[in-house]
Amino acid sequence: MKMIYQQLLAFFLVIACTILLLGFSFGRMSKTFVYDQAWHNLEKYSDSLIQQSLTISSKSKAKVAFDEEKLKNSEALLENQSVHFTVFSPRDQVIYPNNGVAPRITKNDWKHLRKNQIVRKVNNKNFKMSNGKTRPAMIEVLKPYYYKKKLVAAVTVGAFISDVNSNVNRINRDLLKALFVALIISMFVSYFIARRLNRRISKLRSAANQVSNGNYQIRLTPGGKDEIGELIVDFNHMTQSLQQANNEIQRQEERRQEFLANAAHEMRTPLTTISGILEGIKYDVIPQESRAKSIDLMSSETQRLIRLVNENLDYEKIRSNSIQLDKRHFNAAKVLVNVTDQLTSKAEESQDKLVLNAPKDLSIYADYDRFVQIVFNIITNAIQFTNKGTITVTGERGYNETIIKVADTGIGMSQDQQKNIFERYYKADASRRAGKYGESGLGLAIVHQLVKSHGGKISVSSQLGKGTTFTVIIPDATAAEKEQDNS
Repeated sequence: MKMIYQQLLAFFLVIACTILLLGFSFGRMSKTFVYDQAWHNLEKYSDSLIQQSLTISSKSKAKVAFDEEKLKNSEALLENQSVHFTVFSPRDQVIYPNNGVAPRITKNDWKHLRKNQIVRKVNNKNFKMSNGKTRPAMIEVLKPYYYKKKLVAAVTVGAFISDVNSNVNRINRDLLKALFVALIISMFVSYFIARRLNRRISKLRSAANQVSNGNYQIRLTPGGKDEIGELIVDFNHMTQSLQQANNEIQRQEERRQEFLANAAHEMRTPLTTISGILEGIKYDVIPQESRAKSIDLMSSETQRLIRLVNENLDYEKIRSNSIQLDKRHFNAAKVLVNVTDQLTSKAEESQDKLVLNAPKDLSIYADYDRFVQIVFNIITNAIQFTNKGTITVTGERGYNETIIKVADTGIGMSQDQQKNIFERYYKADASRRAGKYGESGLGLAIVHQLVKSHGGKISVSSQLGKGTTFTVIIPDATAAEKEQDNS
């Protein structure tokens, strides 16, 4: 069964049950109301009857009598309304009418009457009287009347229960009509509510199909604060996340393809060189005096290939947290001196000047080899993008941390380049592909991952044409690490 029909049936059943319960309750209330109203009217007839016919003797104030003529007039009037009455004396004798068809007052009823209590009765069965006639079912009121705290009469006033029930039945018929109309209306209301909900679900389903087909740009209007509205909001968040993830995948795929192109380009040159030298040696076309130089060139190109492969392997190990850092305390100043000495010749090739500003004793808590790799890659990057400039390496202590800064006066970077500089395969200047260093575009990505592995931070600030500054912050050992070192 389709959901719209399930919802329609559910809404209709709930509304129908509610209407039927209310109708049943209202039917009982209306019956009670009609009966109460009938008893109340009978009491009023009884009071009017006594007021008109009761007389008090002028000789004896204690003697009470009834005017029979007035009783006859009242009887004639009440018969037109199908109301019958009987007046009894305190001794259970019929005062009026003396036609032998008077109802009986039971002993229990007399007990209530003598306590000045009104008795309301419903006789649902026909009653066979002493004269052989059958008295129809009646609704009656038995009411006592006192004069000077003395019971002087009891009056029974009754109406045919069929007349009262006819009023009840009329109300019930009207009620049934109203219930039927309400059920019809509820069916239409249920249909429109179910249709509205189903339409929103259908839109959500259609949108989900579009997402499965690769359309991550679709967004739906919530159009309500119910659960479906919340689901649509979550759906929009999901599609937004999928779109961002898809954009990132596409971007990474572009980077990967660019890297493969770069790697192929970078590997083709050394492989071609190595192949050419090997061919020359094989066929003895390289002079003996040039062989040593050719072998050195082949070794250099081989190291270049090894470096390209190792950088990729390093990045994957660092990114997957599969490397173990051997953190310890050592003097970072010595590392800075050694690295700057190693790269001085490389800087001189670009007519750059390397300047080191650091105290002789600069304590740091890090993995020695990885810290060397961090500093080496950052300075190498600075040399690569600086020509006839100055590269300043600064080391200093912060609050429970060691701060290393590498500032150059090179070409600088734009804001967009700064956002992507630590991403894999990214190169700020695509024209600088060849060279002894920085072939893969992985150097700064490796640095970023290594700094994060140390629990540190790395940031970059740059201006186009003015230079770039990298800042690395390595924190000192935590309490847990100090305890581990002591143990």
